[in-house]
Amino acid sequence: MKALFSRLYGDRGLTIVRGEGQYVFDDKGNRYLDAHTGIGVAFLGHRNPKVVEYLKGQMDQIMTLNPSFNTPIREEMLKELDPIKPEGLDNVILLNSGTEAVEFALKVAKKVTKRKKIVAFKSAFHGRTAGALSVTWNKKYREPFEPLMPETYFIDYNNLDSLKAIDESTAAVIVEPIQGEGGVIPAKEEFMKELRRVTESVGAVLIVDEIQTGFGRTGKVWAHQHFGIKPDIVLAAKAFGGGFPVSGAFLPDWIAEKLEEGDHGSTYGGNPLAMAAVTAAAKVLKEENVPEQAASKGELLMRVLKEKLADVRSVREIRGKGLMVGVELRFPPGKALQVMQEEKKVLAIKAGTTVVRLLPPYLITTQDIEVLADAVREGASRLLGKESTS
Repeated sequence: MKALFSRLYGDRGLTIVRGEGQYVFDDKGNRYLDAHTGIGVAFLGHRNPKVVEYLKGQMDQIMTLNPSFNTPIREEMLKELDPIKPEGLDNVILLNSGTEAVEFALKVAKKVTKRKKIVAFKSAFHGRTAGALSVTWNKKYREPFEPLMPETYFIDYNNLDSLKAIDESTAAVIVEPIQGEGGVIPAKEEFMKELRRVTESVGAVLIVDEIQTGFGRTGKVWAHQHFGIKPDIVLAAKAFGGGFPVSGAFLPDWIAEKLEEGDHGSTYGGNPLAMAAVTAAAKVLKEENVPEQAASKGELLMRVLKEKLADVRSVREIRGKGLMVGVELRFPPGKALQVMQEEKKVLAIKAGTTVVRLLPPYLITTQDIEVLADAVREGASRLLGKESTS
């Protein structure tokens, strides 16, 4: 039997046997500072004690159940989510992945508006299933599987003039507050405010994809809160389950009331284990003041990176919010990531074509930040050999 994982995901050349907080350990006993975190999943740390506790407790009760049956853990989850839900979005559904959440949102927008046109942004990434792939920009992902969803259009990100393409035939606009896969590109406040105004004026649903940014990573519970806007649908995943595979979609009453039995369904969606994980993650978020920690540690990380990389000529720009940071290089980052992993025992991930993406857990310490910045410096410096610093 052959596994397809390395063919589809690549191979980092490591066998990881255990995770603990902000670290993972390989089969040779080496410890790595994890700024990869499964592309942001382990933001609350590997094997977060509260999440593990809730999952074990729920496994002793019931593991799988169709959402047509209620459970005590559902009621507890709703109670824990209520104070941190996106403003005005009083309804939530649990799904299995970020991609499925995107698929759900696109379907819902078409139903409630009775329109077909979908607008997304250049450099966006929303997933790899057919509908989500239709609103993902990278042609490498899209073209082998076309034709995809019709009447889907891409416009320029952070460009006010591009918003003129949003009109009365538009069912939905889907946007990331920070483009992750596209290169860790934060949206501008003026752009997000105007996007909200335009979508409201034409009656289009504004879907904010917070799959990578949400649940505290950028220094607020939801990244769209940095811009003072109120989306129509907010999507969550990755950190949302504290490491457990689950996603969620938050909706307002006016959309939820138009949905009927059968409009969406999922064998595993909203299972008791997923609800337990979300419940625990929400508790950790509040009890540990996770967004506040991400904000302060993110500021420190940015400051240390700028200090340590100031003379590294292969570095073009450092950008991000909270603990979602991108270091843009003048060359593809493969060699830098390899040096970071093999020599400095730090894991990170690529974004775009030239960006080292850093997505560490909120648990990182001041010492971890120094180690992380030193690793990026070493990796970036190797791209031009000894001449990469001035």
